[in-house]
Amino acid sequence: MRKMVRNGRGGWTAALVAVTVTGSLMAGCTSGGGRADDRRSPSQSQSPSRSATASTGPVLAVKIDNAPDARPQTGLDAADVIYAEQVEGGLSRLMAVFASTLPAAVGPVRSARESDLELLRQFHRPTLAFSGAQRKLLPLIDSAPLVPEPAGKVPDAWYRGTGKAAPHNLYLRPRRLMDSAPGDAALTTGFRFGAAPAGGTPEASRTVRFPSARFTFTWSADRGRYLVAMDGTPTVTTDGRTVAPATVVVQYVKVTKSKYHDVLGNNSPFSESVGTGKAQVLRDGRSFDATWNRPGATDGTRFTAPDGTPMNFAPGQVWVVLAQA
Repeated sequence: MRKMVRNGRGGWTAALVAVTVTGSLMAGCTSGGGRADDRRSPSQSQSPSRSATASTGPVLAVKIDNAPDARPQTGLDAADVIYAEQVEGGLSRLMAVFASTLPAAVGPVRSARESDLELLRQFHRPTLAFSGAQRKLLPLIDSAPLVPEPAGKVPDAWYRGTGKAAPHNLYLRPRRLMDSAPGDAALTTGFRFGAAPAGGTPEASRTVRFPSARFTFTWSADRGRYLVAMDGTPTVTTDGRTVAPATVVVQYVKVTKSKYHDVLGNNSPFSESVGTGKAQVLRDGRSFDATWNRPGATDGTRFTAPDGTPMNFAPGQVWVVLAQA
């Protein structure tokens, strides 16, 4: 029996762990499926949170590469929530969370970070699909309250695409890991969906900058969605679908140095998603000031307006950019 103790960040450490990541991956194409961006999703709900016990299973979280050589990506349009977080060298990486729909393929898949483990504590034993991790982080992943799915653990779930060079060509077949999508009730993020609040400031475009990366969200009145560009490149999927969230959250968090480094010795930043801070919520072509609050690691994140009323998100996909406070 493995003994686990809780650490100061709401994560877990293990007394003894063995994690093996295999490298036998199947070759294949990069075609994938997704739903249209006007889909109705968890955003139908008016409640501020959902009960994990009401779902059919855990959400699937996938670490997604968004380096220029990884684009276009596959399956991003099907995600319910996409988190953008800072990694080594001021670059960025995505974590896509799937509950309503499982696309045929997702990727390119890349490695996990410590920040992912704190974010995922919001969900009940989520499945985390990733290509690997820094060696000293693997025990923490293994002992966290989630189901780790590193590349090769389920061999037929993974394949190498032919259109990109490694390491930007690793793809996941989600339906080989999960029998079915768990459903909206698994999205225990604390997000609230409903009618737009009063007020707000008209804003046609917002750019959020990391030290070496940037995200631009441009409102499309025709689509009723935000068009995403990463580092100045419009974000579309390999099958030509536009990635267009209905709500964009710029969540200002503390970004500190972790005890982990990449192979070049660059420190892996840690984005603290437990606590409270300022945020801007973009929906319906307007920007709304907000406060985010997540008291503990197992709590969802609540967003409130300056007067303390809950901040409603618009129906559809949500992007959360974890920006430096």
